[in-house]
Amino acid sequence: MMTLRVSKKRKMASLFILAVLLVTACKCDESQEEIATPQEMPIEEDPNNVYVSPQVKGDVCYLAEHFDSGNINVFKSRWKKSEAKKEDVDEDIAKYDGEWNIEAAVENALNGDLALVLKSKAKHHAVSAFLDRPFRFSAKTPLIIQYDVRFQEGMECGGAYIKLLSEQQSPGLHLEQFQDKTPYTIMFGPDKCGNEFKLHFIFRYENPKTKVTEEKHMSLDSADAFKHIFTDKFSHLLTLTLEPDSRFELSLDQTVIKSGSLLNDFKPPVIPPMEIDDPDDKKPEDWDDRAKIPDPEARKSQKTEKIPDPEAVKPDAWLDDEPTYIPDPHAEKPADWDVELDGEWEAPLIENPRCQPGCGEWKAPMIVNPKFKGKWHAPQIENPNYKGIWTPRKIPNPEHFDDPNPFQNLAPISAIGLELWSMSNNIMFDNFLITSDSEVATQFAAETWLKKKTKERSGFASSDSVIDYLYKSANQNSWLWIVYALAIVLPITCCVSYVLSKPKSKKKKHRPQPSSTGGEEHDRNAASATRDQLEAPEDERSKGDHVSAAEKKATKSEVGGSFSGKGDLETVEDNEDEEEEEEAEGDDLEPEGEGEADEDGLQSGDELVSEEDGDANGSSRANASVDEPAQPRKRRSRKD
Repeated sequence: MMTLRVSKKRKMASLFILAVLLVTACKCDESQEEIATPQEMPIEEDPNNVYVSPQVKGDVCYLAEHFDSGNINVFKSRWKKSEAKKEDVDEDIAKYDGEWNIEAAVENALNGDLALVLKSKAKHHAVSAFLDRPFRFSAKTPLIIQYDVRFQEGMECGGAYIKLLSEQQSPGLHLEQFQDKTPYTIMFGPDKCGNEFKLHFIFRYENPKTKVTEEKHMSLDSADAFKHIFTDKFSHLLTLTLEPDSRFELSLDQTVIKSGSLLNDFKPPVIPPMEIDDPDDKKPEDWDDRAKIPDPEARKSQKTEKIPDPEAVKPDAWLDDEPTYIPDPHAEKPADWDVELDGEWEAPLIENPRCQPGCGEWKAPMIVNPKFKGKWHAPQIENPNYKGIWTPRKIPNPEHFDDPNPFQNLAPISAIGLELWSMSNNIMFDNFLITSDSEVATQFAAETWLKKKTKERSGFASSDSVIDYLYKSANQNSWLWIVYALAIVLPITCCVSYVLSKPKSKKKKHRPQPSSTGGEEHDRNAASATRDQLEAPEDERSKGDHVSAAEKKATKSEVGGSFSGKGDLETVEDNEDEEEEEEAEGDDLEPEGEGEADEDGLQSGDELVSEEDGDANGSSRANASVDEPAQPRKRRSRKD
């Protein structure tokens, strides 16, 4: 009954899980139809996240561009594509021929939201527009620069930064000639190539003494705070705030990732050092800047790497006066030898046959010197003439100046431009804002980027994995979290309950085993008795079929004990079942007059099994087997 109940519970749980999964699949199919891509069907917007093009008015705004008009003529009237050429590059790639377009996002776009999109790969792009009015740096007006960017295809190598172009008095700024050499005041935005990630903040500052303009680069220790923007394919908000006291804050998605001062956090520093090295100062020839020198009194050790073997002995047969090589006595002068042309003829030299074991001066063989310590170097000692590290003398820096607030001295800004090279396309730029009011910037972001963020994080994309799909579905429909929990918990609960309610297997009964010697002897006797019975006539074999059940039981117990796990025994449960069947059949087949013999056989069998001594048990069974050969037992199936 317990097994039946558990089985029913498992079936009911399986049916419930299957029903839950079917409902989930239906819901997901409906959701999939609802979130089809913008090219296939319109998207139903969340009533709490409806996009309306922002409107910014007032004197605090210098540029507010959201590109939502969709009119390409309006865009071209304000934004000018560059017709210039880059300098110092090949003619094939010198042109700014990259394409721009005004369009919606490829996936999860807000209705009515358009953006400026970089469309070409491996090309130079340049486009720019004038501000509503120039921004002039002063002691009372902060500067806030804000825009959002989205790498819809990721980024392999390229930039997505903007340049705030400097105002030019004469001959003036011509946007059609905008290029990489065009003067700018601030450059701000992300850049990536390979595993190198950058978030630029560069400003150009003119030295009031030398009138030389120099770029100052912000120092950023790590890219961990922003490098994800190149791969996650979401819109990200970039904000740069410059205060009149030269403090700055750089934020990503309204989170500050860098703050500091224009005076201290840029390289090279804005203010040059007060003193510099004298370029005319030269190091004296007798200046000794060696702290330590080799000891002049140290002597090199005379121990060499190899030495003559001191144990070598000159052989007695060594011939000191015999030459090692002698002229070949069998050599003959060639017949065509010309003394005038070839010179005096000499026989070739051969080894002296008498030099056994050797001739000439004897030298002991060389062996490795056990006392050799390697190449010798003189030890180092303090240099008595050491004067220290020489440095040129310092002189006042003619370029030094003091500017406690460089913000106020930056060049005025009159235009915004994008001058980029990229190996990726479909880069979206949107919601450019230049203002002096932080509340305006916050409100502008809430009406634009925050709505994008909500849509993109909750919407579905073609690149989403199954896990992303399930996660976003649950965020949109909170009841799905309960379904997910049930789909995980119920199978685990069923498995655990099945394991705990599984009936324990019946333990095997262990019978005492006879000694190996008695078992082997009994095997031989049983085999011999089997052969004798098979060779006997039919009438004698037929008598063996009437063996009493008691004798069979006794014989079986002996045989079962003698085999002792040799592979011919069945399991204990099967043996017990067969014993019961054989006893029942033996009662029906048992002839009259054999009851006493059966009882004697049972008694003798019981006596054999109950022996406590292993050796005595084995020997007694062996003797019994010799006196009464075991009869072969007829196999019966459970059906019989």
